[in-house]
Amino acid sequence: MPSPILEAPFSRFPIPPAALASRRRLLAAAALLPALPSRAQAWPERPIRFVVPFAPGGANDLMGRAAAEGASKLLGQPVIVENRPGAGGNVGSAQVARATPDGYTFLVSAAGVLSNPMIRRSNPYRDTDLVPVAMIALAPSVIVVARGAPWRSLAELVEASRQGQGLHFATAGTGSTPHFVSGMLNAHHGANLLPVPFKSGAEAASAVLGGHVAATSEASIVSLPHLKEGGKFRALATTWVRRMAVAPELPTAIEQGFAQVRIAHWAGVHAPAGVPAAILDRVAAAVDGAMRQREIIDRLVPMGIEPVGGTRAAFEQFVLAERGRLAEVVKAAGMRED
Repeated sequence: MPSPILEAPFSRFPIPPAALASRRRLLAAAALLPALPSRAQAWPERPIRFVVPFAPGGANDLMGRAAAEGASKLLGQPVIVENRPGAGGNVGSAQVARATPDGYTFLVSAAGVLSNPMIRRSNPYRDTDLVPVAMIALAPSVIVVARGAPWRSLAELVEASRQGQGLHFATAGTGSTPHFVSGMLNAHHGANLLPVPFKSGAEAASAVLGGHVAATSEASIVSLPHLKEGGKFRALATTWVRRMAVAPELPTAIEQGFAQVRIAHWAGVHAPAGVPAAILDRVAAAVDGAMRQREIIDRLVPMGIEPVGGTRAAFEQFVLAERGRLAEVVKAAGMRED
């Protein structure tokens, strides 16, 4: 069953009936807080930590910092962002998975938290070690080539890849969003794009600009500055279900006939298994409130990032649907650890 977040309009995600019912239950539960265990009643008594499993400045980091800033105002305690990059997000993810489940350590999660256990031969955490709490925001990827490249549409790039030995497609490593974009095009649309892993999206973008590879797919916050007049990239398609509000002239892959190319750089919040449900609900409500704060909306939207928020139930549905969908791509495209 498709996730309500995946199918909703890009400009703002409506809360599905099930999630509305869940929100009513949360409000009712709030009235019963005195009956909850004292551990959850007293929380938070000290600063909370959001672990970002990537380097500063990327999409995941920017979304995580916006959520931390807004949530701290609602929770009455500082929410400190700590960057723990490495191994495609696994270093930070594993750290949170092993953390004490006391409600003071959370992961700013991304698609890799779902796909790494599918792809890597040995993963330092299990799916059940981390539980979904809240969606923060998302940014579509933009499939780009160098401005001087001969391809002017996604169809032309795909057709060219079918000739000869195929075309090289830069990724930010195994299981990254660009890796999934090439996998979707190969498995479902007959492309022959050969993934070339780099250490980061910035390195992948440089490889395209230097003519070392044909194309890549990069988050809107990275690609949009290079697409302005006089920029070095040419955009062929965006990868989400709707056009970006900040760049409505860029067509989606779906509207160009590539129905299976549907993915975004999303950020959410996961917790180590065992955190009391009452604490998870309060964090979800705080993140949802953060994504409704005008100063945060005004900061993220111009970068091509769409604030989402929503309930814990809605994010659980999204994670369940996304895990199943990405698993199909992993299998169909034969995606394996480098």
